[in-house]
Amino acid sequence: IIAPGFDDDALPLLRLRKNLEILAVPNALVEGRRLRRTDDHAFDLKRVAGGLLVQTPDESVTEEGNFKVVTERTPTLEELTDLLFAWRCVRHVTSNAIVLVKGLASVGVGPGQLSRVVAVEVAVRKAGENARLAVMASDAYFPFPDGIEVAARAGVTAIIQPGGSLRDAMMIETANKHRMAMLFTGRRHFKH
Repeated sequence: IIAPGFDDDALPLLRLRKNLEILAVPNALVEGRRLRRTDDHAFDLKRVAGGLLVQTPDESVTEEGNFKVVTERTPTLEELTDLLFAWRCVRHVTSNAIVLVKGLASVGVGPGQLSRVVAVEVAVRKAGENARLAVMASDAYFPFPDGIEVAARAGVTAIIQPGGSLRDAMMIETANKHRMAMLFTGRRHFKH
């Protein structure tokens, strides 16, 4: 049962029922099978084994002023425009997510993979020849350089990602080796 709250008298009675999960979600209205916060924002609901994952949607505002170029090469104006568009797109893709953009159009998407490198491989495969001279957005940091290597081999020229890995220096070095521009946003986009 999902509700904004429960009376103290009701909880002991509800707990008598086996296999009943009780979830209090303050400021929520339950309307049929939909759950809505009273402040007019929706919750994202996802069924998981034996339960329900309730999370607030990613409604973050892109604050480009906080983005930081971390590589030797800065992105061109065209790359920067595509990077910002890719960053807005990737937040709507199931994590682990990669989005390739070229000319303000998504050309390859790698959604919901178990590893970041596989997400890059899927996006590159879907983009085909359009991966060449495209830019790439990742919803979370790269833990290993393999995803950046795959993107470089496909012809991707610039990357936007949150940063924050213990191996960020290695990721920057890999991007520099391939003359790629890379921006850190300082913020992850996770959607499950």
